[in-house]
Amino acid sequence: MSARATPKRRPRSGGESAPDAPSAVVEGTSGATPLAGLAASQLRRLRRIVDSAVSLAEKGGFDGVRLRDVAEASNVALGTLYKYFRNKEDILLFALAEQVGRMETVLSSSPGERGSPLERCENLFRRTTQGMTARPQLARAVLRSMASGDPEIAVKIASFRLRMTRLIVASLRGEQIDGSAPITAEIEIGSEHERQVAFMLMNVWYSSLAGWAGGLHSPEVVVEHVRTAASLMNVSSSPAVRRLPASRTKAYSMPRLP
Repeated sequence: MSARATPKRRPRSGGESAPDAPSAVVEGTSGATPLAGLAASQLRRLRRIVDSAVSLAEKGGFDGVRLRDVAEASNVALGTLYKYFRNKEDILLFALAEQVGRMETVLSSSPGERGSPLERCENLFRRTTQGMTARPQLARAVLRSMASGDPEIAVKIASFRLRMTRLIVASLRGEQIDGSAPITAEIEIGSEHERQVAFMLMNVWYSSLAGWAGGLHSPEVVVEHVRTAASLMNVSSSPAVRRLPASRTKAYSMPRLP
């Protein structure tokens, strides 16, 4: 396609359209370092876009994030915004990835927590739940983005789950993590049993968050649901940590794109 050609457009969420996404689109939930190739001016522009989208989501939820409004608030052209993100789900999941990154930084810079595996696991989900629900409209927007059904979004969610698995396993063991280490589907995290526990706890957590988003219960109940699930799976309430041999089974397989 020549430089003057008009890019093809394809439908996006909320009735908006985006040009065919360039290869430089930010992969917000990747475990690698997706921002390393951006210049300082591009990073500042990216920061304005994300902050503007988050601000709009805090006020109006998912429907309040319209890409034209995001572009205007961040002082960039709409076409420029599409060079960084494919749609508003992309931006909101980038914000979620940043929140997970902050949790990774905390666990990387502090020694392993004391207490039993059950207590440590409960504390992780309490802190994560509090971090999300502190801004209710934004949290609901993020949860809705995760349920979009877009195959590209599904890949990002799979990466998010891998990072959460690493956090959960570290909490079960009372260990620090190396938050700067890349994480992919090929990397084995913990033992097979620990991965199964992490998988089930994330499912309970996500389901309970959906209930919170619908007004069924409080954030405290979300944490209680996770603790109950962990107890039913016999996560130890004793300070002694039972180490299991690592399995060669992979934690997850990344979703196949059609």
